[in-house]
Amino acid sequence: MTNTADFTRLESIFSGELYHRTSQSHQAILNLYATDASVYQEKPLAVAIPKTDADLAVLIDFAKSQGITLIPRAAGTSLAGQVVGSGMVVDISRHFTEILEVNQVEKWVRVQPGVIRDDLNAWLKPFGLMFGPETSTSNRAMIGGMIGNNSCGLHSIIWGTTRDNTLSLTCLLSDGTEVIFSNLSPQALAEKCEQINVEGQLYRQVLDLITDEQNRQAIAAGFPKASVQRRNTGYALDVLCQMTQSNPTVPFNLSKLIAGSEGTLCLIKEATLQLIDLPPQAVAIVAIHTETMQEALQANLIGLSHQCSASELVDDLILQFTKTNRAQLKNRFFVEGDPQAILMVEFFGDTEAVLQEKTAALINDLKASGLGYAYPVLYGNDTKKAWELRKAGLGLLRNLPGDMQPVNLIEDCAVDVQDLPFYIADLEQLLKKNGVQYSMYAHAGAGELHVEPMVNLKTMDGQRIFRKILAETTALVKQYGGSLSGEHGDGRLRGEFIPFIMGDYNYALFQQIKGIFDPKGIFNQGKIVDTPPMDTMLRYQADLPHPEIETIFDFSNTESILKLAEKCSGSGDCRKTKVSGGTMCPSYMATRLERDTTRARANMLRHFYSPAPTNTDLSVNTEQVKDILDLCLSCKGCKSECPSSVDVGKMKAEFTQHYHDQYGLPFRSKLIGRFSQQMALASVFPWVYNAIFKTPFLRRIANRMVGFHPDRSMPLLDAQTLGSWWEQVGRNQNPVSSTKRVHLFCDEFTHYNDVELGKKLIQLLQKLGYEVIIPEHVESGRSYLSKGMLRDAQRIAKKNVALLAPHISADAPIIGIEPSALLTLRDEYPDLVGELQREAANQLAQHSFLFEEWFAAEIERGNIPKDAFETTAKTIHLHGHCHQKALSTMTPVLQCLNWPANYTVHLIPSGCCGMAGSFGYEAEHYELSMQIGELVLFPYVRILSDTDLVAASGTSCRHQLKDGTGRKALHPAEILFGSLKGPA
Repeated sequence: MTNTADFTRLESIFSGELYHRTSQSHQAILNLYATDASVYQEKPLAVAIPKTDADLAVLIDFAKSQGITLIPRAAGTSLAGQVVGSGMVVDISRHFTEILEVNQVEKWVRVQPGVIRDDLNAWLKPFGLMFGPETSTSNRAMIGGMIGNNSCGLHSIIWGTTRDNTLSLTCLLSDGTEVIFSNLSPQALAEKCEQINVEGQLYRQVLDLITDEQNRQAIAAGFPKASVQRRNTGYALDVLCQMTQSNPTVPFNLSKLIAGSEGTLCLIKEATLQLIDLPPQAVAIVAIHTETMQEALQANLIGLSHQCSASELVDDLILQFTKTNRAQLKNRFFVEGDPQAILMVEFFGDTEAVLQEKTAALINDLKASGLGYAYPVLYGNDTKKAWELRKAGLGLLRNLPGDMQPVNLIEDCAVDVQDLPFYIADLEQLLKKNGVQYSMYAHAGAGELHVEPMVNLKTMDGQRIFRKILAETTALVKQYGGSLSGEHGDGRLRGEFIPFIMGDYNYALFQQIKGIFDPKGIFNQGKIVDTPPMDTMLRYQADLPHPEIETIFDFSNTESILKLAEKCSGSGDCRKTKVSGGTMCPSYMATRLERDTTRARANMLRHFYSPAPTNTDLSVNTEQVKDILDLCLSCKGCKSECPSSVDVGKMKAEFTQHYHDQYGLPFRSKLIGRFSQQMALASVFPWVYNAIFKTPFLRRIANRMVGFHPDRSMPLLDAQTLGSWWEQVGRNQNPVSSTKRVHLFCDEFTHYNDVELGKKLIQLLQKLGYEVIIPEHVESGRSYLSKGMLRDAQRIAKKNVALLAPHISADAPIIGIEPSALLTLRDEYPDLVGELQREAANQLAQHSFLFEEWFAAEIERGNIPKDAFETTAKTIHLHGHCHQKALSTMTPVLQCLNWPANYTVHLIPSGCCGMAGSFGYEAEHYELSMQIGELVLFPYVRILSDTDLVAASGTSCRHQLKDGTGRKALHPAEILFGSLKGPA
């Protein structure tokens, strides 16, 4: 394959987006596609994001004429390097996302390859149908990628593999011919073979290959045992052989060959998928706690004998990481003690009584066999939390400190489930002999544990052991008649070892299949067959020096800013859509562009901070990094929703400060960062400020002058600040001799713009019998952090810690109204203040609470009487602030608003509102800001009744709702104040 191509003609006839090496401005985008979720890294020649079917044909024609290879890519979560290479990446994830047709009676759906599995099932739910295969990445895995890898998932023992559920595929062959691979009767197959065209020749050659008796004998002898459910090594010639036996009930269907072919044989344009009925709503999981791995694997066999729907394993290493991951901490509620492994055995049933009978029978059998020490049974929504914990396995493992990290290497090996205990025992001996730590988790019920050895690929010794472990494991898998690849594919990782495990004869058959479909190698060349050595083009070059990177933030808890960026596994959790929900990543949810994912930003920062390699092909400059970071809203969603806790907001702030050091601080950034100073000046004559920004014509002029969008309204000023009202009025309203006391953090936004809210909160607390104290402090520093002005934020953090820490304790906590301000004390201050104040900052952080957190805790303590509030029925719809969801939880807010009798609260399934502080004001970001709001929040609020209340804790959220829907949202404290009995 050539490394050069003439893109001039292609640009003129291609309607999608195109990035290529001959354009200097495209280099950063190419770097983002140099990796997937594997250990490999290679800069592609080009990236094409096709928009139409015609674009696909254009790309095939271009690839033929230029002698390059096309690399089909969906979500880019491949673990074996399937979508990494030097050719042209064809990203179908943005535009090929249509659900085209559903047949409810025959139970099938026709889709484009960029449709996400979970999004598809959300669409199918009203029909009572679903697509069964369920990978751990199902909220971002796309149908095209699932077909390419023949994905399976945790319910494969009852719902089968993607291959099992693929009815037909519409594909483009290497000459551009469009074909439909579907079920063919013997007569229809004969007619295909009689065609005098490319399609007919293809069928004839494939049939000649698989009907040859010598070939059939080699396939029967060399392929994995038929009892191995997950057989995905090489091409599925054994499946084709079964179709050509003298059994008319088994139709011939080449789509079964395409499944698992990793994009090496054709381009998929459409897929028709078999659907199943939704499972019974009643579901239960028996979480079997064991003291050894072997005990769990024996329990697995007993679980399967009870006809369970899934049997999945989580080991102790992953369980340890769930203790420190914000998202998974709440999902480990069922864990008792410190088990060596937990086997999750699931049952479906029509009623809970049926489930109780099934789970009791299993537990009785386990106890009789002496297996397990605890057997908590989970029902309903609790089962979803358990599965979330299980699915987070790979990402959680990336939290290991140091360069010894889990590697995708032997994680996809599958054996007969009856052989699994013996295979794992032998494998553990192999790994211990090589002196490596490892983790084991996932699909025990299907005979496939994802075994992740910990290897340092930054050293020559590590790269040597990397190859050695795969070579030795391949021999072990062959000994058990297993499959080297079960569902993650061969790619460029395991392809080199296919001749050994399948035999040279069968490997030659695979090469023939590749040649029949793709004689010129234009489809994902170098995967499955003719792959380069498995230890070449790795993400890390060996034995490079560790760079010393000076930072203002303390990154010691992740070792360094580079190590934090490297924690990104590429698993693509940040590619969720609004259908799956969550906060991370709002800009990607709106644009559906890889460049706007958390993964892309982490990769770009990794490239930037990494030591200069011998090959500088992937080096990036500061302008490229700034460009990729531009649409990060610093929502903090990645800190909690990314299983590796890759805090891109923190890294963006650090990078931006150093960018300012190099190029100077822009005027608008100064203006925004010094928000408090601007408001202090304006508050001297608030009527002048308000007159300007209440008048649309003047506001538009003023907005343009500072780089804000003319259509964006501006927050107005009160006649007096909250601080001055407090000194004149508020402190005098404190209850006399109260034994209940609370400190209030008077943040800059409430102090100047949300003064009435601040008053109502103080009066609410006072009427409930609390003495309110506003201790001496300065602004939070949030506005400085948002613009990367870390030195200013550091100065403020040090001052606030010095002022507040001596007065704040468990008995005298400090609470705040605005999440982005108060949570700065918890999230950023400890990493900003330096070693001398770190202990004080940590103490302050531990005793700093959002109003709702504190109020809910007071309810639990019995300090807030329910009868203090009215009993009139009200319906409230609650939107959560991003920082609140990422660094806290929405549970306390729900508890607060549900406290008055007859209040009904609904949590809006929204992510980020799109405002994100100054982001939504800025002219170049305004449209995206509103687009993010339109994903879920705005449409939801627009259809609400006028009598319903909308609640939002964040000042930016309330402002965005006002601009986007015309609806006034209230802070929960305002709602509770208005709910007090008597005169408010």
